[in-house]
Amino acid sequence: MTRSLEGSSVLVTGADGFIGSHLVERLQAEGAHVRALCVYNSNGSHGWLDGIDDRSGIEFMLGDVRDPGLIHAAAAGVETIFHLAALIAIPYSYAAPRSYVETNVLGTVNVLEAARSHGTERMINTSTSEVYGTPDSIPIKVDHALKGQSPYSASKIAADKMCESYAKSFELPVVTLRPFNTFGPRQSMRAVIPVILAQLLSGAETVQLGSVTPQRDFTFVSDTVDGFVKMAEADVEPADVIQLGTGTAVSIGELFEACCEATGVSATVELDPKRVRPAASEVDVLLSDPSQAMARLGWKPERTLTEGLAELAEWMRAHPVADATHYAT
Repeated sequence: MTRSLEGSSVLVTGADGFIGSHLVERLQAEGAHVRALCVYNSNGSHGWLDGIDDRSGIEFMLGDVRDPGLIHAAAAGVETIFHLAALIAIPYSYAAPRSYVETNVLGTVNVLEAARSHGTERMINTSTSEVYGTPDSIPIKVDHALKGQSPYSASKIAADKMCESYAKSFELPVVTLRPFNTFGPRQSMRAVIPVILAQLLSGAETVQLGSVTPQRDFTFVSDTVDGFVKMAEADVEPADVIQLGTGTAVSIGELFEACCEATGVSATVELDPKRVRPAASEVDVLLSDPSQAMARLGWKPERTLTEGLAELAEWMRAHPVADATHYAT
C-alpha cells in the first residue's frame, strides 16, 4: 500500500545539511509537518535552513544524534523518520575514525531505538555508494558485496547492517536508501565538484585536484530528494535497500572538462598530494544500475550532469566563497 506525506508528521535528522535542507523544503512543499533536527551549535544556527523565507510547517530543533534521550524526544509523534545525520568527509575519517563510529553507527542506533520505542511507521536510513568499495563488476547492483575501504565507508556499512538487524530482529519498518554521488547547491565546498567550480569561478588557471582517474555516478540533489520522497511513499518492506544513481559514470578528469564547459573557463589540472587517498582505499569506479529504483519506486533522474553543473555554477556565482584556493586542500 502506498503512503502519502501530505498532512503527516516527519522527522529529518541532519536537516541543516546539504541534502537534508533540500529535503526539508521538498517535504514542506508536499504538505508534511516537518520536525527539522539540526546539529547543536552555540550560535543557534540551523545551517542552510537559516536562509529559507517560508518556515510554515517546520519545527526546528537543535541537538545531536549521539544523544539518545534527545533523539527519543525528537522522534515522538512522527510517522516517518528520514535519517540523514552523519559525518561524511572521507579524508577526515582517516584522522578521526572513532568520531565516525560514534555519529554514524551509534547515532543510527539511537534513531532506531527511538523509532522502535515510538512505533514509527517508517524510518528511512541514508546509505552511500561508498559501501561497495571498488566493485567486482559494473554496473553495481544493490546486492553487491560491501567493502569497508575507508573508516567512513566502514561506519556506513555498520549503520546499514544495524538497520537490517532491527528490521529482522524487531520487525522495525526501517528501509535504506543508497544514493550514489549527489551534487548541487549547498554541497560542502570540499566535495570534488564545488572544489573544481570554486577554483574556476575565482579565475584560477590551474586547478588542484587529487587523482583524476576514478569514475563516479553523479546525481543532482533535487533528483536525490525525489528519491527520498518516493521511498517514503512506496510499497516497500522492512530491510529493503534501494540505490539511486543515473547509470552513467564519468572520470574526475572528464568531470573537470565538463566544469570548464559549464563555467566557460579554460584551465589545467595540477595534482595535489593532499587530496590523494591511500592506494588501497581509493574506490576506482562507482556506477549504479538504475533499473531497481525505476522498478521499485518509479524513480529516474530528471537532470543531466551538464544541466546540474550549469545550475550549480550559477548558484555559486551568486554565493561566492571568500577564498576558493582554500578549498583546494
